[in-house]
Amino acid sequence: MMLSRICMQCVALLSIPLFLAACTSADKETTGVVENKAQSVASSDNEQRPNIIFILVDDLGYGDLGSYGQTKTKTPNLDRLADEGVRFTDHYAGSTVCGPSRASLLTGFHTGHSPIRGNPRWTNSGKPVELKPEDVTVAEVLKDAGYQTALIGKWGMADGKEFNLDAMPNQQGFDYFFGYKTHTEAHHYYWHRLYKNNEEFIIEGNDYLTNTGKYTHDLFTEEALSYVENVNKDEPFFLYLSYTIPHLAMTVPEDSKQQYLDLGWPERKMNTKGHYKNDPEGNVAFAGMVSRMDRDIGSLMQLLEQQGISDNTLIIFTSDNGHEYDRDFFDSNGKLRGKKRDLYEGGIRVPFIAKWPEKIPAGQVSDHVSSFWDFMATTCDVAQVSSCPANDGISYLPSMAGDTAGQKQHDYLYWEFNERQGPIQAIRQGHWKLVKFKDKPAELYDLSVDISEQHDVAAQHEAITQSLVEKLELSRTDHPEFPLQPVKRNLKK
Repeated sequence: MMLSRICMQCVALLSIPLFLAACTSADKETTGVVENKAQSVASSDNEQRPNIIFILVDDLGYGDLGSYGQTKTKTPNLDRLADEGVRFTDHYAGSTVCGPSRASLLTGFHTGHSPIRGNPRWTNSGKPVELKPEDVTVAEVLKDAGYQTALIGKWGMADGKEFNLDAMPNQQGFDYFFGYKTHTEAHHYYWHRLYKNNEEFIIEGNDYLTNTGKYTHDLFTEEALSYVENVNKDEPFFLYLSYTIPHLAMTVPEDSKQQYLDLGWPERKMNTKGHYKNDPEGNVAFAGMVSRMDRDIGSLMQLLEQQGISDNTLIIFTSDNGHEYDRDFFDSNGKLRGKKRDLYEGGIRVPFIAKWPEKIPAGQVSDHVSSFWDFMATTCDVAQVSSCPANDGISYLPSMAGDTAGQKQHDYLYWEFNERQGPIQAIRQGHWKLVKFKDKPAELYDLSVDISEQHDVAAQHEAITQSLVEKLELSRTDHPEFPLQPVKRNLKK
């Protein structure tokens, strides 16, 4: 079989992490992972499997929620979600920008092994890298395990100029898709074209140049509520709700700005004529966007209760990377250094809240070190999938359930990122954090006493620094489109 040949070569030539990555990239039909339900679903079905709703927002900082220290923007529903479930303090995105972070979430691989390691225009060839048929997604695993699957919102895994059916959500495990196909289109909240499954969905009257028409975030909320209300309740469902708030552009309907007017906030004038069609003033628009998102998540939580399915529904909320908009007024990164496009904590450490009344005790705070690539392993655990695809993750279900003694730990977490100042690599092992810019000395930080990464202690801990530097080389496989060499951005549309 093809898989056997590939894996025997892997054993002979590669280390264990690389072996797992290569085997996972084998043809889906030969793996038996997503094609055979009998092997995917645990034999014991004594316990009803939960619905899973994964809410991913775009560019929300670690400090942008009240439960994480925010004092200006109001997020009562997400704060209640944290009170009723568990709040993780040390959860990490897959990357510091959208595309690779989402690929990590969907495939269970960090950026040293993931099929997509950078945003569409930052590749060696200058062409976007899209998901391929052989890439196994968490949606495929859940669909094979008997889940109904839906994606509503931003996809961003099919950014090629030509329409590629194989990279679309319906070909990657989702029964239903409604939303943006590409990253660039998702920059506009009044864009005129979405997709419903594999067909274009035109929104009459929308004009992104003037920010008029139907606010696409509202369409996603309406669609999510309709999906939950009408889905077959006899079978579990997986809803990936991929909101674009609060990614630029900074624009929101006026009703969401009302509570932030006349507070004496400093005005931040925005460019209204560039690529991003911002509202003229940014601070009120940003706060209004976050509160609108919070309001709508509250509506979803209320609907789950009305439908009688809240107790056996796992809701997870997080952000795809650190903030981009804030200039210290909102303290969007809290005490963390850096923001989007950095591998310092502010670029990759993100809020993470989970609620599942039947399994998660209310009011917990967990410092378990976890990541986006753990979602595949966690999903297999939650959905009782006995044959999970190879991945880089560890299930965080024990930590969500309050079982700290039963929680397995990562040896270390790894990231790489390659845009203007790249390539950059980073590792977190325990309380140590190493950041390495190409051709520069490695930086070492002790997060237990320096969460803001202000004091480079590499010179004081040479052995630890050298050990982590050596792990950088062992943590990745080569990818022709994502080399550890500077790449130039492709500006062609």
